[in-house]
This record gives sequence, C-alpha cells and structure tokens, in this order.
Amino acid sequence: MPDSLRPLLRKPFGVLYTGIGSDAVKSLVKDLNNPTKLISVGDVTTFHLLDSNIIPDILIVDDRTKRAPASSQVVFGTKHKGFAEITVDNPPGVITEDLINVISDAIVSDKNVRIFVQGEEDLAALPAILMAPLNSVVLYGQPDEGVMLVRVTESLKAELKDLFDKILEKQDHKEQLLHNVRRKLNGY
Repeated sequence: MPDSLRPLLRKPFGVLYTGIGSDAVKSLVKDLNNPTKLISVGDVTTFHLLDSNIIPDILIVDDRTKRAPASSQVVFGTKHKGFAEITVDNPPGVITEDLINVISDAIVSDKNVRIFVQGEEDLAALPAILMAPLNSVVLYGQPDEGVMLVRVTESLKAELKDLFDKILEKQDHKEQLLHNVRRKLNGY
C-alpha cells in the first residue's frame, strides 16, 4: 500500500477502548448492544474476546501480531471448535478479491466463521465494515493502545467507500478488481 494512504487508515472509524488485553474487552462489552453481526479482526483482539466468552459471528486472524508470530497461546486461543474454518491468501498491504469474497460469504452465513488469512489481515476490517449489515460491530486491535469498536452505519459505509476505492486503485489488476468489488459491495 502506498505511503500516501497510510495516514487515512490511521483515522479512527470508531471508539477506542484503551487497555491491555482483556481490560479493553471488558470495557467495551457494555457498548456492544446486541449487534446484527459481531466481527473481530486480529489475533490478540479475537483471543481476548473468546477468552472472555464473547463469541464473534466472524473472526479474521493470521497467527501474527505486530508483524511477528503470535504466541502459541493466542494462536491456539483463536481456534474455536464452533467455527467453520476458511483459509484465504492475502499478501501484506493489499485487499484481494479472494479476501473480499470470503468475508462476504461469511457475512451471509448462518454459521460462525473463522477466516484464517495466509499473509496479512490488517486491512480486512475495511471490507468487513463495508459489507456488514447495518448495526453490526467490527472490533480490531490498535497495538499497544486497545481495541477499536466500529458500529456499522450508512454514513460510515459512505465515508469508507472512497478510502476503499483509493486502496484498490493502487493494486494490480485494478480495473477488474474494482468492478468485481463494487458489484460485491452492492450485493451482486
């Protein structure tokens, strides 16, 4: 991803719940408010949710944290027997059409889904927010700060579509990718 887009991704799209590990999760529980879908992105965030008996509908992990391998406790802790497992390739710094398709399929599934990303899941929150039903919650970690809680609204989706397009425009095969992704985001 080009350096010019990195500042746009640093902007908070939700509310940051500060704290380390389960402390952040405990502080955000009161604000979940029965979301349409609960989606967790990131190994440490997901681990602490599951460890606190908060079961996301979808979890997206890559067995890494802060660009390094996650601890065996975290890796094992994100493997929950109640989840269908899907593996997808997604290189660092990009959002692949395969990742988008897997997230889309998971959102419409009536099963809990664990998406294991071979590569990097750091940008997966963006398509998850864009494709999630209204009033869903997407949680993702802010390293060394806490957990971001993003409630999905129409206005947030509209704001993020422009950013999403900018990211995709910088990738290879952008014309076909943009066409296919826009169709997916519009429900086709």
